[in-house]
Amino acid sequence: MKDDKLDSFIQLLYETHKAEWEATPKIRQCVGWLSDLFEFLFPNNHANKLSIYGGHLKKNQIDLENILLSYLDPKDLDIEAAVASFYDSLNEIYDRLRKDASMIYEKDPAATSVHEVIVSYPGFYAIAVYRIAHQLTRLNIPILPRILSEHAHGQTGVDIHPKAEIGVPFCIDHGTGIVIGATSIIGKYVTIYQGVTLGAAQVSKELSETKRHPTVEDNVVIYARSTILGGRTVLGHHSVIGGSVFLTKSVQPFSHVFNTHQLRIEVKENLQ
Repeated sequence: MKDDKLDSFIQLLYETHKAEWEATPKIRQCVGWLSDLFEFLFPNNHANKLSIYGGHLKKNQIDLENILLSYLDPKDLDIEAAVASFYDSLNEIYDRLRKDASMIYEKDPAATSVHEVIVSYPGFYAIAVYRIAHQLTRLNIPILPRILSEHAHGQTGVDIHPKAEIGVPFCIDHGTGIVIGATSIIGKYVTIYQGVTLGAAQVSKELSETKRHPTVEDNVVIYARSTILGGRTVLGHHSVIGGSVFLTKSVQPFSHVFNTHQLRIEVKENLQ
């Protein structure tokens, strides 16, 4: 590319993206804030003074305010009030996450402690980031929750939209490949295994404001690779959905739904 064409292209890129840059927080800064918050809630290193622990939280609060100020207009959002409200909810978020971790520990025979779940289980990390991002979404904070959820998606293979409604406690086992859409509603004591999709039956921009994803009532188990689609689809409480099931219709409470298709494998004896 000649110098004059290169200069024109660079100018075009700058003019095209300038407004978008100004309306988007820096991803690295957002992920750093999230990491510091997770470290505060579930520290690996013991703080030898309570003041140090409190200082960690104060710095994290200032960092969030600076992130929001970097891309939001205070006329559109009361940033100070939103930040205060978020940190006022931290105790509730922490309590919910402890219950989530306890449920994962109780469900997984391989788990040796709740602490092990917290520090090493990708399913728990995905839930933790979801609960943080969901609270930010409830405060009408744009973009940042999606950046956090996509970070968790990249780290864990679990894709939970921050607008989804998920009860407490919630268990994700293994996790890789799970997709939970924006209008999904999940009750309490629900367990979901790897590869499960709670998706939309139709993908259309015109349906963005309608309920497109399923409702999962309390005490439901959904096993690996099952796909549940549609905003009107309800999985009744205490139901079990077996592996590799494809559902677009509701099931009554206490239902057991299984994929009865049997793959036949012919084994030929080696006569040589």
